[in-house]
Amino acid sequence: MHLYTYERAPNPQRLKHFLAHKNITLATTSFDLAKGEHFNEQFKAVNPDCTVPTLVVNDDVVLTDTIAICVFLERKYPENPLLGITDIEQAQVIGWCHKLFLEGFMSVAEVLRNKSEAFKGRALPGRVAIAQVPALIERGNHRLSAFWPQMDEHLQNKDYIVGDTLTLADIDLFVVCSFAGWIKASIPEDCNALRQWYQRIDKQLNG
Repeated sequence: MHLYTYERAPNPQRLKHFLAHKNITLATTSFDLAKGEHFNEQFKAVNPDCTVPTLVVNDDVVLTDTIAICVFLERKYPENPLLGITDIEQAQVIGWCHKLFLEGFMSVAEVLRNKSEAFKGRALPGRVAIAQVPALIERGNHRLSAFWPQMDEHLQNKDYIVGDTLTLADIDLFVVCSFAGWIKASIPEDCNALRQWYQRIDKQLNG
């Protein structure tokens, strides 16, 4: 297996924490996305969308979605599970990861990719050139403003998003909170449960 990534970006960050928690080491090639290194012809042959992370499993299988990579590696390396213990927890973790991607990651990305000069002509990842839509900046900010109190409410009297142990859902929310800094946003002061949760998870992930 071979991993292509750029650890500073949010989706690779999700996978980085996942791999570290499960003590998985993969052969890795890192690209500097800020310099456009992921658009080279060699990587384009592996993943035509030039997105990271990308995991080459073998000559016939290439996984290009973070959640797909994590599900595959969880099955291959079941120690230190991050996708729940019971069938119900597994379903809940996947559900939360979907929710966090749509309502958290995409809210921040909507602002970032439609505002930053670095993403001019690339408002969405992938091979198709997509123009920026300035109106989506305001919408992304509104979505993120609604996201914080929802997560704060869920985390009242909870140490983790699902169950009694760290899961990929916690990793995803942690990365959303960090990713928000890219647009100069952060957890609101009045979201006490979410802020306390973030501090606990930061210690657990980063020591």
